[in-house]
Amino acid sequence: MTDEPVHATTDLSDAHPEAQVCDPVLQAFGGRPAFSGPITTLKVFEDNALVRAAVEQPGEGRVLVVDGGGSLRCALFGGNLAVLAAQNGWAGVVVNGAVRDADEIDAQPIGVRALATHPRRSVKGLHSGQAGLPVVFAGVVFREGDWLAADRDGVVVLPAPPA
Repeated sequence: MTDEPVHATTDLSDAHPEAQVCDPVLQAFGGRPAFSGPITTLKVFEDNALVRAAVEQPGEGRVLVVDGGGSLRCALFGGNLAVLAAQNGWAGVVVNGAVRDADEIDAQPIGVRALATHPRRSVKGLHSGQAGLPVVFAGVVFREGDWLAADRDGVVVLPAPPA
């Protein structure tokens, strides 16, 4: 868990008209309804090997943004990865795709946003992925190092943490 203060997305949106705001397509999961931190990006498709590799590393209060191409044919994040992410200090995970083990994710002190749930796991080694590139979904461009805040009202992205 991170000691970073939580900023209400409504206040951020009001104070920063330049802020990017996600389209309201992401569902909330996890034991932290509000979270924020610097963004780390991944682009994958129906293969969560890079997601696992990322959450096995120290999160240092960052938010992992995973562009899964919007696929709802399998889950890219689940209960086991939520445990790893929470243990390793990730503030949250945002997935342009599906998650599974929703109850297990909800039991972890981490915030998660995703399009939906799906019981099928991804297939390892099926597709390659890329890390650190800008990814685009939900009407927002997520860039490595930008700052993300999420709460029950939505997800806001700024180029830097608010003062």
